[in-house]
Amino acid sequence: MYNTNEKDQEEIFSKVLRAGRRTYFFDVRETKASDYYLTITESKKFTNNDDGTFYYKKHKIYLYKEDFRDFSSILTEMINFIIKERGEEVISERHQKNYDKVKNLDSAGVSGNNFTDINFEDI
Repeated sequence: MYNTNEKDQEEIFSKVLRAGRRTYFFDVRETKASDYYLTITESKKFTNNDDGTFYYKKHKIYLYKEDFRDFSSILTEMINFIIKERGEEVISERHQKNYDKVKNLDSAGVSGNNFTDINFEDI
């Protein structure tokens, strides 16, 4: 049984993938003809430089059943190509959780800074 709210009627099933500053929403929705389709929304968080507030940019893909097989096939082919050519390891700096902590370390794991960051409470 559906809620009388039109938005609730068209949202059937949803999943969320959080990936750093990006969030992906996968939503199964219903057409007016009672068929299902998929929307994939990418939401990316930005900071307003003027006042420090946050805002989001969203991009949406609508995928209908007649395109599922071809879309899935091409997506799988592209993923396999990338993994074959570059491997599964993520090397993009912005995706490394501790990038800010390690970006100034040399190969021995020593900071390139000429000072030591010590709190007086630690002494």
